[in-house]
Amino acid sequence: MMILRSSPASPFGRKVRIATHLLGLASEIEVAATNLEDPADSVRAQNPIGKIPVLILDDGTAYYDSRVIVEYLDYRAGGGRIIPREAPARFEALRLQSLCDGILDACLLLVYEGRYRPPEMRVQAWVDRQTDKVARGFKALEAAPPKLTAVPDVGQIALACLLGYRDLRFGGTWRKEYPKLLAWHDKFAAQVPAFAETKIEP
Repeated sequence: MMILRSSPASPFGRKVRIATHLLGLASEIEVAATNLEDPADSVRAQNPIGKIPVLILDDGTAYYDSRVIVEYLDYRAGGGRIIPREAPARFEALRLQSLCDGILDACLLLVYEGRYRPPEMRVQAWVDRQTDKVARGFKALEAAPPKLTAVPDVGQIALACLLGYRDLRFGGTWRKEYPKLLAWHDKFAAQVPAFAETKIEP
């Protein structure tokens, strides 16, 4: 049994969990809670950076981050399932995943800024910089939402997790501004039961 170290709120952990369902591997993975605030949590031994998600194989090998994990899971499921084998579809999926992961990184920095830094120490220029990244990314995605394939690829999964995270941590404000992405989100949610199964409420 493989072990996935994650937390319910992690959008990157959610990406991996949705991938395991789409690949038919959910029964082979146990999700183990992780407390990143606890210095004694073993996740720091499994991933020296101390970040989640981490996938631990039966032989103790640990894979991280989410992009490496989903590639390994796709390989384990036979390959070419959620990461297309051939260009240009392969690179389109990987590019979309990179864009959505980058937007998520900016979102997390905004969350951490509010959570860990005292108000008097916050730098508005830094906040604005991350906010601009999010806005530019959403504008690009709204201009050309990806086609939803029969089995969503890693890019589409990453986009769904990005939109879900904006609902969780930012009040879903994107929904009014980006109607094409909202329609895409609803179609993904209807097609992929694991999206609802991995959702947590704010």
